[in-house]
Amino acid sequence: MMINFSNVTKIFKSDLLAQQFTALDCVSFQVPEGSMVGFLGANGAGKTTSLKIIMDFIRPTSGEVQFGQTLGASKLEIRKNLGFLPERPYFYPNLTGEEFLYFMGALSEVSRNDIARELGYWAPRFRVDHALKRELKTYSKGMLQRIGFLATILHHPKLIILDEPLSGLDPIGRKELKDVIIEVHRRGKTVFFSSHIVPDVEEICDRVIFLKEGKLVYDGSVNALLVNEQERDFVVHVRGGHELSKIAKTTVALPDGVHRYIVPAPVKDQFIGEAMGSGGNVFSLELVKPSLEEIFYQTQGRR
Repeated sequence: MMINFSNVTKIFKSDLLAQQFTALDCVSFQVPEGSMVGFLGANGAGKTTSLKIIMDFIRPTSGEVQFGQTLGASKLEIRKNLGFLPERPYFYPNLTGEEFLYFMGALSEVSRNDIARELGYWAPRFRVDHALKRELKTYSKGMLQRIGFLATILHHPKLIILDEPLSGLDPIGRKELKDVIIEVHRRGKTVFFSSHIVPDVEEICDRVIFLKEGKLVYDGSVNALLVNEQERDFVVHVRGGHELSKIAKTTVALPDGVHRYIVPAPVKDQFIGEAMGSGGNVFSLELVKPSLEEIFYQTQGRR
């Protein structure tokens, strides 16, 4: 495991008279080595607090965070193998993109030759190579996000942690940045990122972690979450026979005597039997899979 987030509770209390706020309530999850893990939750669910605890920016009230041996034996080694992009990174506006990246590389003890080589490879993939000589104050939100991400991977971290990296980007910018995240992951990096853009997580992640109001709701594979969701329906296509709208939830008449039915799972077998008994030809049966976004918002609505 790259990260073992074990029984972590974080309580904020500003002074003796203020009511305390529990941001995380005994939360445990793991980030496997080599995985791409999405960290989901509504605003205030505890995602950023969790990431700050992982980065040791704040300390938990109780519980602990353990890192895998791959990252190193000491805190210094572990920090050298982490790449972190906060939700609201600060950029020196009067530096050019190139100056900023060389500065960030130097902070991570990357040689100028290595920085130049990395920029030669990654800058075109991030689509920032044309703007490296411009001052950062002239960059758009999407360009700054790309520069920030590039700075995050300059020192070849083994674990990359991103806080809302796709937030505020237009669809094209999200697509381009997702492509880079996928490429970084394919080059052997473990990627852990928070997001409230659920379809993006479903598209590129193999695991997902849900937080709701400071509590863990789910930790596991995306596929297992989709497959195990209850109250599933089936789409059934039938050619010919009598219409069976009494059993189906919905019925749509299609060309060539075909009907498309949405059938609840408990009556699927009964429906197929009646369809065939009426002379119909059942030529398509497909499980309706809810999207991760549907499950996410259903989860957020549960009390």
